[in-house]
Amino acid sequence: MKKILIIVIFSPFIFLSCSKNDAEVYIPKPLNFDMPSNFPDIVYNLDNNPLTEAGFELGKKLFYDGKLSANNAIPCAFCHEQAFAFTHHGHTLSHGVNGGIGLRNSQPIQNLAFQKDFMWDGAASHLDFQPIIPITSDLEMGETLSNVIEKLKADSYYQKQFGLAFEDGEINAANMLKALSQFMVMMVSSNSKYDKYVRNEDNVTLSQIERDGLNTFQNKCASCHATDLFSDQSYRNNGLSINPRLNDKGRFGVLENPEDLYKFKVPSLRNVEVSFPYMHDGRFATLEAVLDFYDSGMTDNGNVDASLKREDNSFGISLSAYEKESVIAFLKTLTDNEFLNDKRFSEF
Repeated sequence: MKKILIIVIFSPFIFLSCSKNDAEVYIPKPLNFDMPSNFPDIVYNLDNNPLTEAGFELGKKLFYDGKLSANNAIPCAFCHEQAFAFTHHGHTLSHGVNGGIGLRNSQPIQNLAFQKDFMWDGAASHLDFQPIIPITSDLEMGETLSNVIEKLKADSYYQKQFGLAFEDGEINAANMLKALSQFMVMMVSSNSKYDKYVRNEDNVTLSQIERDGLNTFQNKCASCHATDLFSDQSYRNNGLSINPRLNDKGRFGVLENPEDLYKFKVPSLRNVEVSFPYMHDGRFATLEAVLDFYDSGMTDNGNVDASLKREDNSFGISLSAYEKESVIAFLKTLTDNEFLNDKRFSEF
């Protein structure tokens, strides 16, 4: 299926709207965005969409509301469960309306404010526009923006909450998407054991095997899984054999640049312990299987990233049994239980 690059332009003629209820008074209560000291700079422009308590609560309600789907039963949260870093736990591919099966594994929702584009292939160039893709996908939520807005207009909660969340009080697609972004921007995962270790907090230390894993990771993995986001946000072909059921060409489907064939966005490894299965098609069920793949399972599909080529011209990252064990021990220090259990992001 050909992907569509979403251009970051709002048009006042596209979105249906309704007037603000005169009884509601817009009094914004700013919401503080806590910037982790070990993270790179934020990318999302908060000046264009200031975080407020009402905007966040509206975004949260929308995230858990099936009204965003054609059958009123598939909310964003259906494929993004908090306990599993907002992924679709146990499913290789996302599921949707009428039993539809998506084309890719659901990605975690975390630290999106620090990313410049979204989806496995980068088809969304701005966080405000990312939800359009699943909402309008026939295989996922199967709805149109205009239908969603009409349903929201008929709901008394939304009639009130849009008035509290936005100065113009309008129930339209622009405000709906901004509210979802406010909710997602606040989803910062930055309090894992690793974070407390590098920030010298709470006297946290790493065990010997965890330190060994960190050392191996820095030497053999960090060129792609860079910074404390654990992704350089690039698109790379990592030598996966082509899945004949999907023949997913990755970023090539967005720009149709031959150099992008079978390239996918380097995923963050935060909370990777709980976000299985792995890869864009969920083909690997365990971290052990992932590391075995990088050690000895890569294939030359014609466009494998040059950084993965060995001196003998084969592809892979040589890892001993202990290196694999220690890397996995280190990766588990990236599990942020505070984030996974944060009531701010829970439905109830």
